[in-house]
Amino acid sequence: MSPLAATVVGLVLAAMAAACVAWPLRRSAGRLFVALVLIVPLLALTLYRITGTPAALQPGATLPRGIEGGAAPASAAEAIAALQAELTRNPAQAEGWALLARAQVAQGDADAASESFTRALALTPDDPVLLVEAALARAQADETRRFDDPALAMLRRALAIDSRSQRARWFLGVALRQRGDDAGAAAAWERLLPEVDAATAGSLRQQIDIARIAAGQPALPAVATAPPVPPGTAVMAPPAAGIRLRVTLDPAFVAGPGMDDDATVFVLARIPGGPPMPVAAERLRLGDLPASLVLDDGDSPMPTRRLSELRAVEVLARLSASGTATRQAGDVESDAVQVTLPATGAVVELVIGTRDGGARQR
Repeated sequence: MSPLAATVVGLVLAAMAAACVAWPLRRSAGRLFVALVLIVPLLALTLYRITGTPAALQPGATLPRGIEGGAAPASAAEAIAALQAELTRNPAQAEGWALLARAQVAQGDADAASESFTRALALTPDDPVLLVEAALARAQADETRRFDDPALAMLRRALAIDSRSQRARWFLGVALRQRGDDAGAAAAWERLLPEVDAATAGSLRQQIDIARIAAGQPALPAVATAPPVPPGTAVMAPPAAGIRLRVTLDPAFVAGPGMDDDATVFVLARIPGGPPMPVAAERLRLGDLPASLVLDDGDSPMPTRRLSELRAVEVLARLSASGTATRQAGDVESDAVQVTLPATGAVVELVIGTRDGGARQR
């Protein structure tokens, strides 16, 4: 099947799926039903062209043109505009506001997404998934990426409705730590431990211990190690995963006041245009550079989003003037490098302090 035929088939299937989902709206909100059927496949195509094309992930890259010279992103924008117009005429459609909000998140318009999620919640206030999405959109819309009081209330309400919501519990811990409530954050995250797999639990325990120590509490008791494997037992090696990195300083870089060998360097992987929290992170000392390391699922601070589950991330290194992971004035970063996952094994070089494109891959 040709790429064009495959794309057309995919769009038809997406339209059929959208029609099935939106079928209950066909009589009560005919225009909204048509808008949903149109927008879902167009958004899917646009997002695929962004996330499925490595060149489109490069900073400053323009989106490729649509099928046979068409403009798929423009068509998606027109579909979004049509959905907005329909919601203006018929605003009592929670599903429409939620879809619009998710489309605005995909476009990077966190302010508009936050407003749309609020409109959706006004119609369905007890939807725990929407509550978490709305809280996260408010944090993304904030310049400091903080969960404000309404966002915190949304997370608490989501947990009150669905106590098993891992995303709500994780972000509740993040919000509490942002407020300096380290004990509360640790308690929230500790309730996640029995619900996540072993690899995620290891990185989650690290975050819990950091919060407990900051709160003046002892770290969690050590986990008993597995018994040794008897001689002659066949052991299946885990599949190769992770991103290999080398972090260096530009030769011309001069560290600022207070940045001695004990200054903190954070190496981060995050979703391009996604949530503010990294999906993997390691902490180094300035005196450790140059350093080689691997970011993998064991470095993930988010129990509900692991590195191996993603198609692409951007990686960077940050020399922190304050010693905190949140970016502050005076911090010095490498350029960010887009990496398609699973990584090929090539070493990604991150150079801190350069002025002429210090992030290179070899």
